[in-house]
Amino acid sequence: MSTVPASTRASAPEPTSTPAPKRRFGPRTLFARVFWLMVLGIAIAQAMAYVAIRQERSMALRALMMSGVERDIATGVAVLDRLPAAERGAWLDRLERPNYRFALADEIDPQAGPVERTDFNGPFVDALTQAMQPFRIERVVQLGARRYQLLVRLNDGSAVTVHARRVDMPVPEWVMWVLGAQLIVLAVCSWMVVRLVTRPLKTLASAADDLGPDLSPRLIPEEGPAEVAHAARAFNAMQQRIAGYTAERVEILAAISHDLQTPITRMRLRADLMNDEELRDKFRHDLNAMHLLVREGVTYARTLHGTSEVPARLDADALLASIVGDYEDAGEAVTLSGEAGAPIMAQPQALKRILVNLLDNALAFGGQAEIQVTRSAAQDPTPRLTIAVLDRGPGIPEDQLQAVFKPFHRLETSRNRDTGGTGLGLAIALQLATAMGGSLSLHHRTGGGLEARLTLPASLP
Repeated sequence: MSTVPASTRASAPEPTSTPAPKRRFGPRTLFARVFWLMVLGIAIAQAMAYVAIRQERSMALRALMMSGVERDIATGVAVLDRLPAAERGAWLDRLERPNYRFALADEIDPQAGPVERTDFNGPFVDALTQAMQPFRIERVVQLGARRYQLLVRLNDGSAVTVHARRVDMPVPEWVMWVLGAQLIVLAVCSWMVVRLVTRPLKTLASAADDLGPDLSPRLIPEEGPAEVAHAARAFNAMQQRIAGYTAERVEILAAISHDLQTPITRMRLRADLMNDEELRDKFRHDLNAMHLLVREGVTYARTLHGTSEVPARLDADALLASIVGDYEDAGEAVTLSGEAGAPIMAQPQALKRILVNLLDNALAFGGQAEIQVTRSAAQDPTPRLTIAVLDRGPGIPEDQLQAVFKPFHRLETSRNRDTGGTGLGLAIALQLATAMGGSLSLHHRTGGGLEARLTLPASLP
């Protein structure tokens, strides 16, 4: 099996080297990427709206402080000045406001410092000083960034301390709830929009994945928005064209291979009538090679669309033991290790044909073969059964590991079919493995030789 020139792989193109995908962070699906991008944009817009509201409140407060509060304070000082000294204390609570109050004494805080001339402080203190022109302002100090103290002398010499402060205008709590509700509503709408856009793509991808080896098209509904319906119609038409082209190719190959059997049979009969025994044997050998090639060609044509054999519950261990027993009876060195441990769903004859092909190749080029059976862990959501056929033959060059699966590709370039084969064995094996939902691949062995690895679904429906 190691050189496997007698076999080939299905009509899969020889893979080309592609750069490794770059490592990406964040969501991987288009749905998640578009959805979270829209939600992020909406959240940023909501945050900007909140900042704008706060800024507007701050500007409104500044306008309020700068437009009338200094006159209100001056009016309150004037009222205290007109009142008799004994009645002034009773009016302090009446004149108090959220952003200023009065005290009938010198209550200037010793920790207070001079007023910082900022864009707000300077104009506010200047306006307040100007509004109190009839009275003498002895000191103006600032406590922190929001509190101010003014020491004013009334006409009778009494001291009045004005405690002014900037009062914030906080954003009401209900505004935050409204913004949060808007974010939720817009996120739900975004989810619906993204789902509407990406669902047709998911349907197309699912239909493409379901296009199996039989190439029978699975038509998708041609409905929805105009663009989606157009894409669905184009996809359905493409499936039908592919199926038609492939069916025509298969029919041509099968017809040619079948029709060649008749002239081969006539030539064999005529060869039997030849007197020259040596020449007759040569003709028979060539005709047998042609007959083998035609038979393999018909088989390959029939397996291009998979196999018509109905899947059945199969005891893989019993099948493998039977195959190994047949080879041992024929005197071949074939060993078996491992076990499936449970039945699988598969086509028995197709599976047997794959294994026989792999074992024949291993024996032809390695002299002996070994079968290793492994099953994935029970907790695996998609359990798989792996059947590996190993040998110690000369192996296959690295650049030919995929090429040998092409139809009629042989590493043995001689015309001797006994060593070169037909070049269809692995092609047929791959088609059958794919039809069963599995995969077939070749790998180098440590120490020399080749491993043909057949992987099949191990779960029962």
